Amino acid sequence: MANEPLKHVVAGGGAAGFFAAIACAEADPSAPVSIYEAQLRPLAKVRISGGGRCNVTNACTEPARLVAYYPRGGRELLGPFHRWQPRDTMAWFEDRGIELKTEPDGRVFPASDDSGTVIDCLRGAAAKAGVRLHLGCGVEDVTRGESGRGYRVRLAGGGSAEADTVLLATGGGQGSAGLAIAGRLGHAIEPPVPSLFTFHVADPRIKDLPGVAVPAAALRISGSATMAAGPVLVTHGGLSGPGVLRLSAWGARELALKHYRFTLELSWVGDRPAATVRSELGAARSAHPARRLVTWNPAGIPSRLWERLLAAAAVPAETLWAAASNAALDAIVSQLTAGRFEVSGKSTNKEEFVTCGGVRLSEVDFKTMQSRVSPGLFLAGEVLDIDGLTGGFNLQAAWTTGRLAGLGMAALRRD
Repeated sequence: MANEPLKHVVAGGGAAGFFAAIACAEADPSAPVSIYEAQLRPLAKVRISGGGRCNVTNACTEPARLVAYYPRGGRELLGPFHRWQPRDTMAWFEDRGIELKTEPDGRVFPASDDSGTVIDCLRGAAAKAGVRLHLGCGVEDVTRGESGRGYRVRLAGGGSAEADTVLLATGGGQGSAGLAIAGRLGHAIEPPVPSLFTFHVADPRIKDLPGVAVPAAALRISGSATMAAGPVLVTHGGLSGPGVLRLSAWGARELALKHYRFTLELSWVGDRPAATVRSELGAARSAHPARRLVTWNPAGIPSRLWERLLAAAAVPAETLWAAASNAALDAIVSQLTAGRFEVSGKSTNKEEFVTCGGVRLSEVDFKTMQSRVSPGLFLAGEVLDIDGLTGGFNLQAAWTTGRLAGLGMAALRRD
């Protein structure tokens, strides 16, 4: 019958799945909404986000600026962010009693600094809306109903469920059940590869300098147009920091094809031209001729790193500025602005488990998050080929796509 309540199934109990289920249940209380989550503890990524504090979102509230933080999916998210953006996310949690705080870099956390606060809020809102939560019971497959309408959902352990709409929100890593299901239902899948990772580098210029940080570096994959800028941190294993993570995100597919072995071009002084840096060194030589190079560092980088770069330039650290030849200054400039470092692998960045890849975005209607390939199928979160930089952007994409998917499911009516 035309007015018969719909039955909605959400595959995946993460941020996108919960937000979608809550939105769907609140928009249409008469329609049963069920979440099926394979793990016994839902919202696993929410739990570890921000080092266990939960980086709920970012305070960037201008959609045109916000999309610039997404290496993949930014163009598609522009419209959705006009309908649900960080300001809406913050208001949603605050309306449910969660006090939030914004840190100087724009990251937004619960004032409790405890991800459990956010998880309890989501679980409480889902329960209040009547969402049925099934833990330890994942969705193994989804097939079209026999009449060609609706879906039959096969569950782990042999059970099944009938649904008028299904949301795939299972995440997008290798082995994601949601990607396999979407593929069987006709979707093209962009192969998942890691994003947001650090670089393994063994180089005498940075050996035994863990903790040394440069606030404004510029990085490029050698032989490529892919570049990034930002702070760089020397670690025991190589290089990390926001600049490195940004390069790894923008170059995720390219670096995967290189098997994470490539030459990194690194300027320790950001985008300052070599000629400008050379001029600054010349001015230092004129202004402080009696000082030693090791004790006067006009480059603005940590002194320990400065000493290593002098050594790499074959310039003795005890050299007086007055005695520094033009050739010596040129060699120092080269080390500062055009360092080349061989990267031999990658490591996961702390708690980040972000992948590039997923369901091809052209096959999704971003007004409702409904599949263009299989009507009644919805997609949200990392099952899509969307990924953001660190700073709350990945969770915001989950909240936004989950919210729109939930409302899209609730709005769908049988003919």
